Amino acid sequence: MSYANRKEMGTNKTVAIIIVALIHVVLGYALVSGLAYNVVKQAAEDLKTFDVEDEPPPPPEEPPPPPEESQVPPPPQVSAPPPLVRTTTVAPPIQTTPNIQPVIITPRADPVPPAPPAPPPPPPPPPPRISQAAQAKGNLNALFSTDDYPQSAIRNEEQGTTAVSLTIGTDGRVSGCNVSSSSGSGALDSATCSVIKRRARFTPAKDQNGNPIQGTGSARIKWVLPTE
Repeated sequence: MSYANRKEMGTNKTVAIIIVALIHVVLGYALVSGLAYNVVKQAAEDLKTFDVEDEPPPPPEEPPPPPEESQVPPPPQVSAPPPLVRTTTVAPPIQTTPNIQPVIITPRADPVPPAPPAPPPPPPPPPPRISQAAQAKGNLNALFSTDDYPQSAIRNEEQGTTAVSLTIGTDGRVSGCNVSSSSGSGALDSATCSVIKRRARFTPAKDQNGNPIQGTGSARIKWVLPTE
């Protein structure tokens, strides 16, 4: 059945339903208003003789022309990815190789022998042979006077004999003086070397060739407190 036929039948049914509803309203009103029974009967007979004529069907519609093929290619069909299949993968066994460090053997060097000790220094040349010793020019005790007596030794009443060893240069002067025996007074010992180095004169010592050389000598100086 076409769409036009269905529409026409629906319209006829609607008209029939409306007419039936109107009849019911009229009957109800007649009952309420006390109309005669014949009115109701006449309306019923009119209802029985009412025919609903069907309208002739409309001519069939021509089918729509086929749609023109579009130049745009159809969208690609998206297919669902295949389901993931989970498989249990067993990891291969890992073989470990022990890390063995190579042993490096370093040859041990022979110890270096210690250096030989240095040879001792050569002995000093022997002192020149003295053919003549140094001699004092005059008496050394005569070189001292009361004025040379130290004042501190006088206050402390110090006196005694000081023995000294002397070093005499080639010029005959005393270049060194060392106390070999103290008088017991430091002031008297210092005064002894001071006076001899300033005033004493010697004939220098000589070697076998008669050349003056450094010599040695000695002296003993006796200190006596001066009297007033």
